[in-house]
Amino acid sequence: MTRNRPAPGIIPSMPEPFLSYLRVYEPLRAFDGPTGAPVRDALRRGPLAAGDAGTRDRDRCLRVGLGSGQLPTDAVDVLVTTSETGDTLVCPLDTRPRAAAALLAFLTEEPPVLRAAVLGGPESVARRDAEAALAEIGAGAAHVVSSAWTVPLPWFSLVDPDARRLTLHGTRRVHWQVPIGTALARAERAEKIVHSGIGDDGPAEVLAETASWLARFDRTSVVELDYGGLVTFVDDDALRADTSAELVQDALQALQDGDADVAQACYEELRDFWGAVAAHRGNG
Repeated sequence: MTRNRPAPGIIPSMPEPFLSYLRVYEPLRAFDGPTGAPVRDALRRGPLAAGDAGTRDRDRCLRVGLGSGQLPTDAVDVLVTTSETGDTLVCPLDTRPRAAAALLAFLTEEPPVLRAAVLGGPESVARRDAEAALAEIGAGAAHVVSSAWTVPLPWFSLVDPDARRLTLHGTRRVHWQVPIGTALARAERAEKIVHSGIGDDGPAEVLAETASWLARFDRTSVVELDYGGLVTFVDDDALRADTSAELVQDALQALQDGDADVAQACYEELRDFWGAVAAHRGNG
């Protein structure tokens, strides 16, 4: 299989953190009651534009000095979209619990010397505060999942390639939206195909975790896959020609058909494209 896809080019501006996103937008009824009050307050203040979400997350974390173990306040920012039936759907950024999860991961994964140097205070206090902040979402789940320097390839299995929304003027943006029931069914189907074709590790694990996450939300929600700040490193021509979603769908079909050569060819194209984006990490 041969496809002519220009390599990503460098755009000098840096409008957002270099993250991609999966977001879930829930109906307003999901935020009834006392626990939904911060979201309703945020709606009254006015929602953010999706293109500003990454910068808002970063600024709130930097303002309190997340590296010192402090967390953002419990103020909530929200994004809004509209369902196919015209209903308002809301995505809280959940910055505080997501920052808490990142801090706990840092405390778990990094060596003691680095933890001490970064925190500048008692680790026990940072851990306690992070655990308390993460518990604020209760039995729910954060509405946003992010990935640095790439889009995890399994995420593309959730979307319809033809439903891509491409904006190249003003705030440059690439995103898809899909009903959550469709996204969940696609994740479960893709996990079975990948599990059968290449085993449990890697993509199959990501798909299983994604399906488990999606299953926790209202069934009339909408899922959004957004390239976020990664568009910084991809020029307009490359974005127009980008066929990542098609390639993932082709790879899944090839795995299902037992055609390892086609699946490998798709993967190599995807690796080249997203590897070129990730290669800018040392310059970021």
